Amino acid sequence: MRKYLLAAAGLAALTTAPARAEKGDVLVRLRAIMVAPTERTGPVTPSFPGANTAVNNSVMPELDFTYMATKHIGAELILATTKHHVSGRGTLEGVGRLANTWVLPPTLTLQYHLLPEAHVRPYVGAGINYTIFYNEKASSALVNAIGATDVGLKDSVGYALQGGVDVDISKRVFLNFDIKYIDIDTTAKLTTGTLVNRERVHLDPIVAGVGIGMRF
Repeated sequence: MRKYLLAAAGLAALTTAPARAEKGDVLVRLRAIMVAPTERTGPVTPSFPGANTAVNNSVMPELDFTYMATKHIGAELILATTKHHVSGRGTLEGVGRLANTWVLPPTLTLQYHLLPEAHVRPYVGAGINYTIFYNEKASSALVNAIGATDVGLKDSVGYALQGGVDVDISKRVFLNFDIKYIDIDTTAKLTTGTLVNRERVHLDPIVAGVGIGMRF
């Protein structure tokens, strides 16, 4: 009986052991994220000085990888792409949706893990973001209003701030809750025949995510 009790105790200790990362480990997380722009947009000039734009939220999956240089210090690479719609405000509000674009914002952060040996492990991070805009398209409503229009958005380089927490499920698997602020500034270019309109856009989204991770 004593042998079975010791075996059961050993199994319980194993299943409740923290999923903490050690130096050289890789953490892989799969999250569902919501990208919520906190946009500030300028006038659409020269044709629509009384207009600006709004950008909608987007929900998508995200994959990220963290390499632990020490048990406290990790480097995380975040990979995701989201689709966003751009709508008119002011004198363009009646047009409704103006365009849509896909956004690819790979982000690299350096993290500090505060309690690496605990079952609940908070972390903070900061890093750099490079945002690529692709597959931009004018809406049919915009084309009907002003004519055939090509839409382009300039790529962006900015900083990223991060906070999050890992919560153990088993020795290797954990839940993850994460939030980021990403500095994304771009210029939108609308080309209609020989006429070119531009708008300065500060997207600066809050990216909130929840998911599951595994330590390798």
